[in-house]
Amino acid sequence: MTKSLLLATVLVVTAGAASAQTAAPPAPAEDHSAHAGHAPAAARPTIESSIEALVADPATKVVMDKHLPGLADHPAYGQFKGMTLRQVAPFSQGHITDAVIAAIDADLKALPAA
Repeated sequence: MTKSLLLATVLVVTAGAASAQTAAPPAPAEDHSAHAGHAPAAARPTIESSIEALVADPATKVVMDKHLPGLADHPAYGQFKGMTLRQVAPFSQGHITDAVIAAIDADLKALPAA
């Protein structure tokens, strides 16, 4: 049964690719920000953002420095800056715990809107 499911999936994907080659390209998405009279405001990074984004925003960097001082100066920063705190936690030798993440999250949520 697994082989027939795999074969059916391959056939559907192949058929879809073949029909996509003959179909007209989709129209570009419409940009509604110009209609509003201004560009959309950039949202502040959240606990789900990359560490790099959290460090790049001055307000969120204060929170990061409060709970994880020197994180941006860590020798391996370049290797983990694109990851979230939850992704880095298992490799942090106990420095980034669920409690630390929860405290950072609470402080981030308490910041005024950007």
